[in-house]
Amino acid sequence: MPSSAAQPSSSSSSLAVGVVVRPQQPPEVLREHATAAEQAGAHELWLWEDCFWAGGLTSSALALAWTSTIHVGLGLMPVPLRNPALTAMEVAALARAFPGRFLPGVGHGVLDWMGQVGAREASPMTLLREHLEVLAPLLRGERVGADGRYVHLDDVRLDHPPHVVPPLLVGARGPKTLALAGERSDGVILDAGPSPEQVAASVRHTGRVGDPTFHVVVFVPSAVGERARERIDVEADGWGNARPATPLVGTPEEVAALVRAYGEAGATSVVLQPVGDGDDALDVVRLAGAVAGLV
Repeated sequence: MPSSAAQPSSSSSSLAVGVVVRPQQPPEVLREHATAAEQAGAHELWLWEDCFWAGGLTSSALALAWTSTIHVGLGLMPVPLRNPALTAMEVAALARAFPGRFLPGVGHGVLDWMGQVGAREASPMTLLREHLEVLAPLLRGERVGADGRYVHLDDVRLDHPPHVVPPLLVGARGPKTLALAGERSDGVILDAGPSPEQVAASVRHTGRVGDPTFHVVVFVPSAVGERARERIDVEADGWGNARPATPLVGTPEEVAALVRAYGEAGATSVVLQPVGDGDDALDVVRLAGAVAGLV
């Protein structure tokens, strides 16, 4: 079951607005983007761990160290790449050093990439379930044993569990993974720019509709300036994704209205996702801060 000790971030009590620093941006620009997001007033800063860019946990540690108040989310750590005991150790270290500010997420990862590194398993659902079954109790400081299909732990307990247990989130798209997230985690991360209607449907699949403790983080493409919508569509086409029905473009007031629509659909955090080569990434950071001040 989800961790009863998990402490909600700002996104549990009100609608939070965040921004992604995409891993395509080189690591040396992270500091500027993280501090700009905090100074602009964004509630959350999100990082990815895509292959084969910068490591998500290292980037999260840097972003947390360079900021003071903003929540830093990692959406997500692919479970095929990690032993769950190591995941728990790393998450616990960040949660202890920066209590209440780290939002860790796990998920399947891109299966083709997992295959490239020899980590793709026959049953991704079983693998994810087994990780979730041990991660939450480990983070609560419990002694854990497991002998599953993929996860094997013999009397493992963290020596330094977090004092403030972070919410454990799951990246999900399909109904089975959404249901697993609702059963075994504290929240879900929805990517690829779903519409508010799709967000509402996804939340229904989790079985956690109306649960104020359940985090629903939604990544939505955003761009600023000329041809903003066109650039979003071009990127979606290039990645083979559906063109987002509700991209976050326009004035801060217009984007805030769209963000509120996501909140009405069940989102607790709406995260602006820059597109393209990153030329306007800092403009999107500033837009996220402006929108945060309006919602």
